[in-house]
This record gives sequence, C-alpha cells and structure tokens, in this order.
Amino acid sequence: MSDKRMLILPSETVKRIDDNRGDMTQSDFLDFLMDIQLKPESNKQKVDKEDFVTREELKEFERTMKVLLRNFIEFFTSYAIELGIQPTSKDGLGIAFKEDEGTFTIRKPD
Repeated sequence: MSDKRMLILPSETVKRIDDNRGDMTQSDFLDFLMDIQLKPESNKQKVDKEDFVTREELKEFERTMKVLLRNFIEFFTSYAIELGIQPTSKDGLGIAFKEDEGTFTIRKPD
C-alpha cells in the first residue's frame, strides 16, 4: 500500500482539475499529467517544421480562397440570372452578397 500525503492547492487549481479530469480520480489525473510532462525526451513527439505553414503559404491559401469565392459568386449569379432573378441592391430581393459578413443569398422576388 502506498504512503499517502496531503497536497495543499489553490481552489482555482482544484476546480480546473475537477473540470478536466472526467471519470479519473484527482490523484489519477495528476499522475497522468505528470507522466505526460516528465516522460523522457526521446519518447516525446517531435515537431517538424512541416507541421506548420509559412506566412507565404498562408497568404497563397488566402488568395486561393478568394478566387474560389469569386468563382462561386459568379456561378450563382449566372445561375440566378438564368432563373430570371435580377441582381438588386439593398432591398433584400434577388442576389445579395455581404462581404463583411461573408453571406450570400439568392431570393426570388414575390
């Protein structure tokens, strides 16, 4: 039988432990966390530079997504025009795209 001792912790720490431990006991949860943090360096997962993107790759992705969005808007605009829905302004009828909100709607006039 293992020797037991008392550990005094701030109440906020105990609350965080209780919120995250799931079905584990407080003791098992602390053992688990210590095992993960204190295991030998050779067993830790190594992080490669390939796991992250560069700023240039992120900018290229952003440009690609903007082109995709424009193509999407052009497609649905032409589709709506074929259905007889004319693009209108701020009255809420027809085709509406709010770039700041990222919303796109097509409504058929009543």
